[in-house]
Amino acid sequence: MTSAALLKSVRLTHRYLGLFFSPTILFFAITGGLQMFSLHETTRGSSYVPPNILVHLAQLHKKGTLYLPPRKITAPNSAKPDGPKPEAAKLPQASPATPQPNSLPTKVFFAATALALAISTCTGIMMGWKYARRKLTVLLVLAAGVFIPVILLLV
Repeated sequence: MTSAALLKSVRLTHRYLGLFFSPTILFFAITGGLQMFSLHETTRGSSYVPPNILVHLAQLHKKGTLYLPPRKITAPNSAKPDGPKPEAAKLPQASPATPQPNSLPTKVFFAATALALAISTCTGIMMGWKYARRKLTVLLVLAAGVFIPVILLLV
């Protein structure tokens, strides 16, 4: 195989693999960026209730399924004895306060990375379309990249 033929086959393989996996890459970039700011979950003491779509998309991103396990309801433990408690258990131990690191810059950087990955994937799809001689093949591969994961999810 000549160098030009090898390069052409590598380019075609790259094009069609990229087109096939681009919907999945877009999905993971977008849902990962949203999860960076915990938009899919409620935090303790907060009145924020995430939209169901974000909860389900995060579940699909993390666990590969739309099935949400039922929440465990913890009942107050009424079986505790009301007897005397040791003095040591009443007083919290003094521990040196360690400052929490600021994670916002890291979150912003990773969210920017997710955005850049989404933009790069979209431009790759555009280039795959524009420079392809067989536009129908491009559409079929792209459609397969959308429908095959959906079918696998529903099976």
